[in-house]
Amino acid sequence: MKSSAILGGLAGAAALTVLHEAIKKVDPKAPRMDLLGMMALSKIIRGIGKNPPSDDKLYVYTLVGDLLSNALYYSLAGIGKEKSLLQKGAALGAAAGLGALLLPKRLHLNEAYSNRTPRTQAMTVAYYLIGSLVAAALMKRLRK
Repeated sequence: MKSSAILGGLAGAAALTVLHEAIKKVDPKAPRMDLLGMMALSKIIRGIGKNPPSDDKLYVYTLVGDLLSNALYYSLAGIGKEKSLLQKGAALGAAAGLGALLLPKRLHLNEAYSNRTPRTQAMTVAYYLIGSLVAAALMKRLRK
């Protein structure tokens, strides 16, 4: 994988995380993907017979996991032809956003964190789309 894909993926994941963290502090109806992630990680830890760590530690573990997994996911836009970077980025972001809307219910997680209102749903998809477009745009810029 090219370094531009990795750096772009990291930038997109950072943009997504900063956007989420900033907006959740000022908008009570904003998506709470942090809480969704903490719930999912707690469920996994309990599934292997352990007790989850304190909320503070769980938050940090979830944040780091989100940054790494989103960076890797967004870096997929850098595979293949350079001409379609933005289109691939947009498709990846839209797919991630839709997954954030559809998967919580199927995974028996609190879907309200991403689906509370139509506005929350739109914001959820927008966050992932913005992150993916930041990733693709940086990849494109680094390859020039």
